[in-house]
Amino acid sequence: MGGKLELTDDLKAIFIETAEQLQGWARRTFMAKVVNLLGKGGQRRAESELGWCRDTIRKGQRELDGQFCYIDHFWKRGRKPAEYHLPHLLDDIDEIADGQSQTDPTFKTTRLYTRLTAVEVRKQLIEQKGYNDDELFTEETIRVKLNQLDYQLGNVQKSRPKKKIPETDAIFETLDELHTAAKDDETVLRVSWDAKAAIPIGLFSRNGKTRVTVKALDHDFDPDETLIPFGIFLPNYDEIYLYFTDSRVTSDFIVDCLCDFWQTVRERFPQVETLLLNQDNGREINSHRTQFMKRITEFVDENQMTVQLAYYPPYHSKYNPIERVWGVTEKHWNGSLLDSVETVLNFAKTMTWNGKHPEVELVDKVYPTGVSLTQKAMAELEERFERLPGLEKWFVRIEPLSA
Repeated sequence: MGGKLELTDDLKAIFIETAEQLQGWARRTFMAKVVNLLGKGGQRRAESELGWCRDTIRKGQRELDGQFCYIDHFWKRGRKPAEYHLPHLLDDIDEIADGQSQTDPTFKTTRLYTRLTAVEVRKQLIEQKGYNDDELFTEETIRVKLNQLDYQLGNVQKSRPKKKIPETDAIFETLDELHTAAKDDETVLRVSWDAKAAIPIGLFSRNGKTRVTVKALDHDFDPDETLIPFGIFLPNYDEIYLYFTDSRVTSDFIVDCLCDFWQTVRERFPQVETLLLNQDNGREINSHRTQFMKRITEFVDENQMTVQLAYYPPYHSKYNPIERVWGVTEKHWNGSLLDSVETVLNFAKTMTWNGKHPEVELVDKVYPTGVSLTQKAMAELEERFERLPGLEKWFVRIEPLSA
């Protein structure tokens, strides 16, 4: 066409209708082609007679000439998420829910379960974090954010009845206070530790799935040997230290692992003066186990640092953060044959927790059982323990003697 294109009413209607039916790159290039047909002054005529934006036309002409390609982020349009308006919202929700979250006791899933409802989380955001009721989003928004953070509500109707002792609520309140204080105090290092059930070594099924065909024995009798994992977890740093033994998990083994762990990390934490130890009330590490209390006191004096023992109440050890590590570990090697010690260690080394691999060590020392102190020796040692009144069994503080 030699001259300018005449915009009749019919052509205008066709151009406008076609442009409205197109999106993104296709719409812009169509508009650019029409403007090119209009000749000199085409952008002005398209703006005045067709109602098209000149910026859009210019983008289309650049794309048509091969100068630039614009990417249409349609999915980024619309209302901003809640955390855009309240930048610390997700961190605050995570901090409130984390202390009330438990792992799956069977380790069949890595999903976390929380006993808090969205209504309660919203209430705690106001009471603990200082949010205003008017600025805070609705209960449904809080529920969505909880789901995004992988906090899932368990099905109460299908759960086993939860046993409680009279001190349970007071223990959890004290734990929350200690954890909050430790998070804001660089002189305190929070440590979560525990042992997992023994792992049978052999051609046994682990009830998982794999893309490789694996054939296991139809019975899990008579393993070649067993390994027991013991884990030390730093919740505030997402670091894991795993120790494996084919002996017994005794008080001496546990404190030896603690000594090795501290020798490994002490240079990174020169400011730490107190270790806050989260644990369940197992028989080898409870606060009245004489050999454990003797060894942990020796650790305190040797390293000239304070140890705060903080136990979870009975039937609630699933709230201990190390239990989540066991869930990830079990999911990692399920579906594989753990037929040798080397296989178990290599699988443990390749698991990840928030993108970090654990430090793994095999302890080949044999630990005798039944080691204990006399009543007189324990009575003398007891004078050094600062037990929390009313919760003496669950919270014990041990400070070093002067060097």
